[in-house]
Amino acid sequence: MVHLHTRDPITGRPVLDLEIFKEYLKGIKNSCDIVLCTSTGGGPGMKVQDRVAVVPRFKPEIASFNMGSMNFGLFPVIKYIKQFKFNWEKDYLEATKDFVFKNTFSDLEYICGIMRSSGTKPELECYDVGHIYNASFLVSEGLLDLPIHIQFVMGVIGGIGTHTEDLVHMKRTADRLFNEQYTWSVIGVGYPSEFYLGAHALMMGGHVRVGLEDNIRLDNHRLAKNSELVEKVCDLARKLNREPATPSETREILGLKGLANVGF
Repeated sequence: MVHLHTRDPITGRPVLDLEIFKEYLKGIKNSCDIVLCTSTGGGPGMKVQDRVAVVPRFKPEIASFNMGSMNFGLFPVIKYIKQFKFNWEKDYLEATKDFVFKNTFSDLEYICGIMRSSGTKPELECYDVGHIYNASFLVSEGLLDLPIHIQFVMGVIGGIGTHTEDLVHMKRTADRLFNEQYTWSVIGVGYPSEFYLGAHALMMGGHVRVGLEDNIRLDNHRLAKNSELVEKVCDLARKLNREPATPSETREILGLKGLANVGF
């Protein structure tokens, strides 16, 4: 499965541009049979209607769905960057010191309706334990359908940390609230958290996300390409007797509608 954001092709700045999304989605669909997961996270200051507009427009098989409001800090990475490529980057990161990622219950209810009417499976991004309880509330209100798919996002400043016990606590909470009516994956933000938590998830029966959105390093000395991160986690999975799923197996595991039923 591939998780997609859009960027300005000239400046590299994150944007939510439906025409760029269309180019990405159609290009990938015409190149390979893979599950495409569109982001609805948007960027600072965006209205929820704009952030989620990609879903009714393209009706993807699955899309991200953030489960609650939170402080969302990217600013600590500034001290590790010696030179910025674009002049907007430092200001963008510094602004997150005063940024609240807004996902109110009104927002959550609105997005639930959009996902359901579009036939799109929500990927529930849970940055802390309270977000898992938010998901449980939405299920109890009939706004989310079981089984659900949860992504434990760990290591963002403002959310839960990256200790093994943090992952165990997230998983244990989800087990208590949803029994076996959910699947789950983990994101470890930064290096080596991406692979430490990934290894634990593999051993615990979960799934793993890797990619440059979360971590830019292959090891302590080398910057990564997305393909290298995927190769590394697939190698790790096989060493732990977990064979990576094919696209068709992924659709079966997550209960997705199939590439023939998307709107792009």
